[in-house]
Amino acid sequence: FLNTHAASLGLSSAAQFYYFTGSLSSFLDNAPTAVSFYTVAQGLVENGTIVSEATMAGIPEMILAAISIGSVFFGSMTYIGNGPNFMVKSIAENSGVKMPGFFAYIVKFSLIVLLPVYILVELIFI
Repeated sequence: FLNTHAASLGLSSAAQFYYFTGSLSSFLDNAPTAVSFYTVAQGLVENGTIVSEATMAGIPEMILAAISIGSVFFGSMTYIGNGPNFMVKSIAENSGVKMPGFFAYIVKFSLIVLLPVYILVELIFI
């Protein structure tokens, strides 16, 4: 479905893939997120929406990098975006460290610290 309907999703640039992959990866595991957006990129290449001479694994290198970086980095935006996040939170709480709740973590850390770093990563590398 994603491959066939890739053009109708409105994704065409590496930056779009970076942020959309990252947004989904914030709430899902990174592997299925990366595979989903890789399939979309394949569909865009197959129907001619994206043309690039520098390809890797059948899609433009910059889009593959954007998908990979977005899916891995953005997993830390929430406790549920990456499995070990819950484990670290649990270990810290059992050791007596006060940890923020789900939404407090997003507001106090993710949006203030991580998002600006991810924007900087996009501006430098993508």
